[in-house]
Amino acid sequence: MFDSLSTRLDRAFRTLKGTGQITEVNVATTVKEIRRALIDADVNFKVAKEVTDSIREKALGRKVLISVSPGQLLTKIVEEELTELMGGSQEGINTDGNPAVILISGLQGSGKTTFSGKLASYLKKQNKNVLLTACDVYRPAAIDQLMVLGEQIGVDVYTDKENKDPLKIAQKAIAYAKENGKKVVIVDTAGRLAVDEEMMKEISSLKQELKPAETLFVVDSMTGQDAVNTARTFDERINFDGVVLTKLDGDTRGGAALSIRKVVEKPIKFVSNGEKMEAIDLFYPDRMARRILDMGDVTSLVEKAQEAFDEQEAERLNKKIRKNQFDFDDFLSQLQQIKKMGNIKDLLGMLPGMNKALKNIDVDDDSFKPIEAIIRSMTPEERGAPKVINGSRKKRIAQGSGTTVQEVNNLLKQFDEMRKMMKKMNKMTGKKGLANINPFG
Repeated sequence: MFDSLSTRLDRAFRTLKGTGQITEVNVATTVKEIRRALIDADVNFKVAKEVTDSIREKALGRKVLISVSPGQLLTKIVEEELTELMGGSQEGINTDGNPAVILISGLQGSGKTTFSGKLASYLKKQNKNVLLTACDVYRPAAIDQLMVLGEQIGVDVYTDKENKDPLKIAQKAIAYAKENGKKVVIVDTAGRLAVDEEMMKEISSLKQELKPAETLFVVDSMTGQDAVNTARTFDERINFDGVVLTKLDGDTRGGAALSIRKVVEKPIKFVSNGEKMEAIDLFYPDRMARRILDMGDVTSLVEKAQEAFDEQEAERLNKKIRKNQFDFDDFLSQLQQIKKMGNIKDLLGMLPGMNKALKNIDVDDDSFKPIEAIIRSMTPEERGAPKVINGSRKKRIAQGSGTTVQEVNNLLKQFDEMRKMMKKMNKMTGKKGLANINPFG
């Protein structure tokens, strides 16, 4: 995400590299490039001008320390301004109520139904008893989609296909929630291909009657300034509480994320990437600013790892590593855990400097499939003791996995090197093994 913007900003900062001091001339040149980068990213022109004027003023008002270059100083100022532009701090979601009603609004195709499922999954992990409610009475496919998502994440879905009144469906769902101990009711509403009066009356009526604890506006971030304009129209009618940006993984510009807070004066609360139910994140302006500047977001990466990895499983593996018994079954288990963390390229992008390194490189979740196929084609004996895998076994494994003998050899070699590295680290850390090693530094 934000690939083009990150590249343009990096180019702008280069004009100050090697410069001994900040002057009006070199700051003006750099700020001009930053403004162009923001506008090319589809950031609102007035917003881009306001932000860059502030950057220029702060840059000329600060003295450059001996240990800090002008380029580093300006990068820091831009980071601060982008953070402030996107809201300054993270704002949570309100789930107070008995039950708490969360009203989901937005245009058709913005990803409302998928996000409703993701939000239900997110709240379920926080031990909230959630009920999804299908109120899109115009698209039977939307109701079916919500039912599939509910089954996938283990959350009940309230539907009434015979009823064509969204308000009555929602009211019945709330009554059902009270009877069955549901603490949160997520109402997935109908969208339209464009903003129209009928749609606005319907969503306004739902908000007025249901009195939701939270009203979220879901918007496709790839639509850029159109997303910002639609958000403004919706806010004027329903006064929503927060914004959800979907399809951020497909948006290389980022104009919606950078403009929407400033224009509608409502916080971005969630970002959503891809179709996986785990692909939902709280929006942290400071972390997003760092990612835009290719400074990484290690905090979010660690949080995702903590969510994905089971403590008991980690301790079991730790014991096996200490005894030098880590095998292919353990390796396969770790691959499954990593995949739960989300899109692989997005995860790598959370490491400092990786946006530039990953540019034009295709990294996806399918990268693990050949490895998994090879391991699954091994017998239990071969997974536990790879040294027994001779030439004939390699041919059988290659045929069974749809790979080549060379690929099998490469995996065996890499696995052997990994075990040797683990053994060395085990000796270095003594009896405690790897328990106290933090892989993120």
